Amino acid sequence: MPQRRTLLRVLSIQRILVKYGLDDFIRETHLLRPLRFFFYLLPRRRGASAPLGERIRLALEELGPIFVKFGQALSTRRDLLPVDIADELAKLQDSVPPFPSEQAIAILNDVYGEPVEQVFKRFDAEPLAAASIAQVHTAQLQNGQEVVVKLLRPGVQQQIEGDLDVLRMIAGLAAKYWEHGKRLRPLDVVAEYERTIIDELDLMREAANAAQLKRNFGASNMLYVPDVYWDYCRPEVLVQERIYGIPISDMDALREAGTNIRVLAENGVEIFFTQVFRHNFFHADMHPGNIFVIATDPDKPKYAAVDFGIVGTLSPEDRHYLASNFLAFFDRDYHSIAKLHIDSGWVPEGTRIDQLETAVRTVCEPIFNKPLSEISFAQVLMRLFRVAQRFNVEIQPQMILLHKTLFNIEGLGRELYPQLDLWKTAHPVLKRWMNEQVGPRAMLDDFRENLPQLRQSLRDLPTVLKQIAEQAASEDPAARKQVAEIRQLRKDMQEHQRQRYWLTAAATSVVSGTLLLALEGNLYLTAALYAIAAVAAFAARQRHD
Repeated sequence: MPQRRTLLRVLSIQRILVKYGLDDFIRETHLLRPLRFFFYLLPRRRGASAPLGERIRLALEELGPIFVKFGQALSTRRDLLPVDIADELAKLQDSVPPFPSEQAIAILNDVYGEPVEQVFKRFDAEPLAAASIAQVHTAQLQNGQEVVVKLLRPGVQQQIEGDLDVLRMIAGLAAKYWEHGKRLRPLDVVAEYERTIIDELDLMREAANAAQLKRNFGASNMLYVPDVYWDYCRPEVLVQERIYGIPISDMDALREAGTNIRVLAENGVEIFFTQVFRHNFFHADMHPGNIFVIATDPDKPKYAAVDFGIVGTLSPEDRHYLASNFLAFFDRDYHSIAKLHIDSGWVPEGTRIDQLETAVRTVCEPIFNKPLSEISFAQVLMRLFRVAQRFNVEIQPQMILLHKTLFNIEGLGRELYPQLDLWKTAHPVLKRWMNEQVGPRAMLDDFRENLPQLRQSLRDLPTVLKQIAEQAASEDPAARKQVAEIRQLRKDMQEHQRQRYWLTAAATSVVSGTLLLALEGNLYLTAALYAIAAVAAFAARQRHD
């Protein structure tokens, strides 16, 4: 039955593509290509003769949430798309056809167990915005607070699960029969996407994401995150403070407000890199429909973010690898880039570092003939992807969400301010983070973090040694002669611990006395502390002897 359902969904996808005159995509993918003639017999509506951009948007809307998400991601890269297609895809950000208001009210009545008019002082039946997975209504709490109420679309989970079945089927075929299947790991990519999209269907998780992001930027003057009203939140419903700001895509309104566009674009880049490297918690769905600008102070514009259903994190290893690659790229240190790829295990064993270095240099050097403001991260990645093909570099699914988000950020920044120098803004953040990871402060933080475990291990070590000795003596007669040596080792450790105590006391007294002499000139107290240090040092020496 599941396979039959998946096949029917594939046929439905093909029918919709043909319906809107997008059968070129069928020929490109070769998926059920022979069936395209059958679909030509199906009735078409006006969408088939509409402009290409409109046909793509209508098809994505009819195909459902996963495809709308794809269109939203594309819409952020207006610099890479024809204008007409970019304009149409932008409508997917918050102008997807809504579901009926009666359904929204019925959902709320069922969730709260009482009529919606008793829960809210005012509930506006007309949606404020509608997207692929949910739609938003405005409302007012009983205390007068203006809020937005976000509700999942009815049946959205079943629809997404059906499309995921299709993606898994296609990925399985690609993994088995495609020459690049092993390297590109399509099944792992789909599994990573599945975790992301399923998480987005739990609005309690989204509320928790918003709360975390708000804590992370609590002291920031660059990003504002709306409050969550937890008493009203459910897995199907999210209630948040209503944001009043200018949509990031409304350039005319931003200019009319006198907004410093350059600062706004640079702040967006800094916010992203701060989220990734300092907080390790980044908003991963930053298309224009989710971002507003608070321009009450035009010279210091502030972002206001909404929709926190998709967030990303990286392992410490991946963050370090990523930052090191960025910094090496702008230092033109191609040897380090090649070495990072080999050390990470992302390229096959036996790959020659000099050959990989030469290939990376060939791709990157021509780029640096342009001003940094004209370098597109998307174009760099695409060129490096060709190098990856040659050296069989494996795709890392856990990095895809980050790359997608960075594409969005760069596209948004260049739309705001075409002269945006992405790397000039990002470099100080990366450099500061790398210094924090390897500098003395980082070593001290690591020591402080691991000190409790280290202290407990030292405390337990004599007992562990005793147990080992007793076990060896009782089970293996040949090992009994080692018991005395182990016991002596334990005794020496205890003695060394006492000696360390006296030496610490001596050192502390010397440092304290020196500081008192330097800061307050207290000669008598300093002399007393030096005397204590001498006694402690003598005691430590006696222990040693």
